[in-house]
Amino acid sequence: MTTDATKPPIGPKTRLCMSLAARPGTFGTRFHNRLYEQLGLDYVYKAFTTTDLPAAIGGVRALQIRGCAISMPFKEAVIPLLDAMAPSAGAIDSVNTIVNDDGRLTGYNTDYTAIYTLLERAGIGPDTRFILRGAGGMAKAVAAALFNRGQTNGVVVARNEAKGRALAALYGFGWEAAPDDLTAPLLINATPLGMAGADEDSLAFPEAAIKAAHTVFDVVALPVETPLLRAAEKAGKQRISGAEVAVLQALEQFVLYTGVRPSTELAAQAAAFARGA
Repeated sequence: MTTDATKPPIGPKTRLCMSLAARPGTFGTRFHNRLYEQLGLDYVYKAFTTTDLPAAIGGVRALQIRGCAISMPFKEAVIPLLDAMAPSAGAIDSVNTIVNDDGRLTGYNTDYTAIYTLLERAGIGPDTRFILRGAGGMAKAVAAALFNRGQTNGVVVARNEAKGRALAALYGFGWEAAPDDLTAPLLINATPLGMAGADEDSLAFPEAAIKAAHTVFDVVALPVETPLLRAAEKAGKQRISGAEVAVLQALEQFVLYTGVRPSTELAAQAAAFARGA
């Protein structure tokens, strides 16, 4: 799909979409706004952070903001503030997308779809043993994708014992408090370790575990090259990045907000633009 449409100038009828994250990045803003321009849609997208989540979600409702992407650490905390949950979010009690229909807020989870798709593309077999680090909202999406692919031979690593055991028990996985001496063919980081900010120099798994793995998957999207992914590349391992998750989940968000599905070509162009390529 190509288009010669002209995006209307921002005005009273322009629809606003946004994101809420502890550490806002630029990918979503650039990706969505680029597609609005390419498709001539009267939308604008802006990233925000907040220390008052209820007030922020109240603003989404009161100001008729069409859509809101939700990132760490708000994916679970936002649930009581919504009116409804789509099956994609309700099944895992984690929200990464809010759609506002005339003041009624519905939570969705497009992370799940992205993660499932990337595991399939990487050729990860259903019998592949894994270690999943994390027990928050993103880890829930990963765990559900693993389980629904038939991957039940794995361990959840989480310092919070209650949350870690609860997530592991939900799908019949094991639980450990730390990765220390654990190894598996598939390593998945679903924590902020390696994310730009306070944890940006942290390695989510020990080097011995990385060397023993076949595939390393880091869902952290910012920076694109995390310490874990750099270590995996050095060790010659197959890598799946958070940047790939970001593209796929953002595309599904775009469709939910606008009702328009861009062509593969346009989506790829927008993703390259968003990365600064």
